[in-house]
Amino acid sequence: MGLELFLDLLSQPCRAVYIFARKNSIPFELRPVELLKGQHVKGFLPAGSQQVVPLLKDGDFVLHQSAAILIYLSCKYQVADHWYPADLQARARVHEYLGWHADFIRGTFGVCLWTQVLAPLIGAPVPEEKVTRNRAAVDSALQQLEEQVLGDKAFLAGPQLTLADLLALEELMQVVALGRDVFAGRPRLAAWRGRVEAALGADLCREARGPILNILEQAAGRQLPQPPAEFRHRMLLRLSRIP
Repeated sequence: MGLELFLDLLSQPCRAVYIFARKNSIPFELRPVELLKGQHVKGFLPAGSQQVVPLLKDGDFVLHQSAAILIYLSCKYQVADHWYPADLQARARVHEYLGWHADFIRGTFGVCLWTQVLAPLIGAPVPEEKVTRNRAAVDSALQQLEEQVLGDKAFLAGPQLTLADLLALEELMQVVALGRDVFAGRPRLAAWRGRVEAALGADLCREARGPILNILEQAAGRQLPQPPAEFRHRMLLRLSRIP
């Protein structure tokens, strides 16, 4: 069995992995995993895995975490150097962003899906003060991203597109898909988005984002599946952890 990618495109990191693999013509078998149906806890993932996506399986080798997966794919398939530069200092800039991303972006920008869609789906509304705090955290991170991380550069880690830009953009697009244009009033971020999407290709971006861009319409039409009981407990735990 060749390379397999277990993904749910509602997930920002899953979209980043999917876009990267498709953009770089990496041969893989897509293994769709529907998180809302609890498929990640129902035996759809390889035995012994952490029951999370994205997940890569390459023969007997199983790898979790989007950044690790992207680095693995970059190295194994020898993609264009700009993605994950061989130059030590340029590569260090990518890792510098990945650390910042983990601290300020990853746990913050996905909250809107939980508050606007997933919590109502299981009848567990999130207190308004938590929603307000999350919005403020998003605003603060966006300001840092535009003014300090991006600054006057073309891309987040330097003059060329890297893994950093792909991971960051899909996080921001999660908020856009949930009805808030985070690029409005932020001209440098808007221009950066344009450069990244031009490099990736508009058709590929639309393809990968199709599920999340339709999520509000599906929720309004009550077309989303009810999560199974064994997943509902995990969802409630995740909701309780929203600061």
